[in-house]
Amino acid sequence: MCSTQQNKMDSMAPMTSINTGAAEATSGVAVLDRAFALLGAFGPEEERLTLTELSKRTDMYKSTALRLLIALEHGGFIRKLEDGAYAVGPEPMRLAAIYQRSFRMETVVQPLLEELSNRLGETASFYIRVGSKRLVLSRVEPARTVRVSIRIGEEFDVHRGASGKVLLAFGGDGEGSQEVRSQLWATSYGERDPETASASVPVFGALGELKGALTISGPISRLGKPDAMHAAVDALRDAARRATVEFGGNPARYPAGYPAGQPASIAT
Repeated sequence: MCSTQQNKMDSMAPMTSINTGAAEATSGVAVLDRAFALLGAFGPEEERLTLTELSKRTDMYKSTALRLLIALEHGGFIRKLEDGAYAVGPEPMRLAAIYQRSFRMETVVQPLLEELSNRLGETASFYIRVGSKRLVLSRVEPARTVRVSIRIGEEFDVHRGASGKVLLAFGGDGEGSQEVRSQLWATSYGERDPETASASVPVFGALGELKGALTISGPISRLGKPDAMHAAVDALRDAARRATVEFGGNPARYPAGYPAGQPASIAT
């Protein structure tokens, strides 16, 4: 096959990203969709991939993938390792830091996460929704040995877990539970991990928009007890109210006490 024919076939090669959190529809700019697919091929447990692996994961010809990898490497988005494999470059870290600062994490949410974790002895985190996923934007873990461990940037199914319920309920697209919207908190018992319980509360911005979900997670044997869950929801509502004030939102959205009034109702 001549090179012209090969290049023509390369340009028509299908692209399928393995990143399930990405939008199903393409952007309309094929070269960018393919570049994003290459970046999306990397995951928390797949920090380095060969050209062959990247080609298979994205359904691209090797020649197409290689050209894009060279361009991504030039821009700092990809690194070529000494053994010829590829890894994510430093540029996404720089952009991630800017993205995180846009949420005022360091000045607003991070101190609250530290306070919550110290007060409750559990993992405190802040989630945002990214497509069908919920993303850990920031987290603080307690010093105790038995704890829930999650990583910044880690993604989970938005349809499982307390933070997912909050993100769905206040996402503005009509999804989620009316009960969660009414009471301003959600809980989870073993939905994502059978040994984990969690509670989550929304944080709002100046226009009433959802900024994210403030969350506490811990072993279900500890946090799953009604009194512990009641204390977690109480602390989360107070912290979310303060965060909302810092973001310019209305603290009156967080009335004192629980709509249901009983700790036992949290554990159902």
